[in-house]
Amino acid sequence: MRKLIALLCITGFLISCGGSKKVTSTRTERTVPRRTTVTKIERTTKETTPKEPSREVIKPLPAASYNDKVKRYIFEFSDIAKNEMKTYGVPASITLAQGILESGAGHGELTQKAKNHFGIKCHDWEGDRVYHDDDRSQECFRKYDQASDSFRDHSLFLKDRKRYSKLFTFNQKDYKSWARGLREAGYATDKKYPQKLISIIERYHLYEYDNDVLGRTNRRRENKAEAVVVMTPAPVSTPTPNPSGGHIVRKGDTLYSISRRYKISVQELKSYNNLASNNIKIGQILKITAEEEEEDFN
Repeated sequence: MRKLIALLCITGFLISCGGSKKVTSTRTERTVPRRTTVTKIERTTKETTPKEPSREVIKPLPAASYNDKVKRYIFEFSDIAKNEMKTYGVPASITLAQGILESGAGHGELTQKAKNHFGIKCHDWEGDRVYHDDDRSQECFRKYDQASDSFRDHSLFLKDRKRYSKLFTFNQKDYKSWARGLREAGYATDKKYPQKLISIIERYHLYEYDNDVLGRTNRRRENKAEAVVVMTPAPVSTPTPNPSGGHIVRKGDTLYSISRRYKISVQELKSYNNLASNNIKIGQILKITAEEEEEDFN
């Protein structure tokens, strides 16, 4: 009996302990892996060269024409040519024309590398020299430090050599004789050398630089030919009208002014009046039209 009671007590005790015991259950969450969709993106890479900064396209200037080169040459060296004329007597027109022709207006190969503007060869030259193809291969030519030295040597070359002495007997205004004389003295072998020089002188009016040195201008020469001072023996108050229809010379009249008034040339006016010179006198009656010739037959 005691064993039974003891057994019941133990059983009851166990039951009470089991009922008060807190049961905790740990719930493990199952993590479901997320499906990630990977989209494959294909990239097409092109090789790109870095862009250069935009540059303004500058067109090259057109090459200067031969005419422009000649004018530039004249502008640059005319004063030197005139100084050489004053010092040594070589016409500035001849010096400039030879320089233009021989140097290619300053752009020739010999001029560029030796500042030799006149194609003068070595001869008895003791200075610097260069070799250049001319009449023969690799001929010796004089070399200068500056262009003005070439111009001075050109003057001395003509002045100091006996074979060019005839040139200095010509008038300094007579560039045609100087051009022909250079060829005859052997300065150049080209038979057309004189014509080429004369053509350059006349085309670019290089004779005007001779006139500058000699103290003359074309305008003065024209005025001398056209306007003549009227000889005034005595003042005349009022000219008497000419019944023949001619012109009575008044104070201040010249052949040129009279010809302009009647729209004829000076030469025609002189021809109508058989004038040998341009001198006229106040009160003189000048014919302003040609006399009508009598016909041989009626």
